Amino acid sequence: MIDTSRLLAFVVTSFVLIIIPGPSVLFVISRAVAWGRKAALATVVGNSAGFYVQVMAIALGVGVVVQRSVLVFSALKLAGAGYLVYLGIHTIRDRTRLTAALNAAATTPRSSARVMRQGFVVGLTNPKTMVFLTAILPEFVNRSRGQVPAQFLLFGLVFVLIALVCDSTWGMAAGAAREWFARSPRRLRLLGGAGGLVMIGLGIDVAASGRKR
Repeated sequence: MIDTSRLLAFVVTSFVLIIIPGPSVLFVISRAVAWGRKAALATVVGNSAGFYVQVMAIALGVGVVVQRSVLVFSALKLAGAGYLVYLGIHTIRDRTRLTAALNAAATTPRSSARVMRQGFVVGLTNPKTMVFLTAILPEFVNRSRGQVPAQFLLFGLVFVLIALVCDSTWGMAAGAAREWFARSPRRLRLLGGAGGLVMIGLGIDVAASGRKR
């Protein structure tokens, strides 16, 4: 149902996008620094569940519309590209807020269920993921093979699994180095600035790319 070459290309594209610190990653890092590894992992699980709700919604509705309409696809692609550029610029301009977010995080532990619910909301409303799933994922779906919703669900599952591994790695690293992050706000600002530049580049690439069939 899915070409191996398309799957490998999707894995690489997903990894490059996911590894860039975005809203969910920064949320995971803030929880790891404030509450430790357990809270970070609970946040990641909630985030991943929120991501897959987006996947299911797109696979059962929006994804089919996007796949069949060049006009809708182009509109979403350009809107997504514009948002990625905006998000990158915003991240660079306001990277000092990342430090503020860490300093403002509560220092008292909370239940895993509550932390997981918060992560779910962040994952469900993450615009970076929505842009990827609606504007980029359709390029990897092979309509000629049929079962388009199933292809979306499978690609989406791959995306969520990669996000689960990468975000868990971020959370574990931040939890282990929580004092290191807290002592040097400059390090976090540099991280946010680098992520912003990569997101701008990705937005430009999305806008310039054609539709693959």
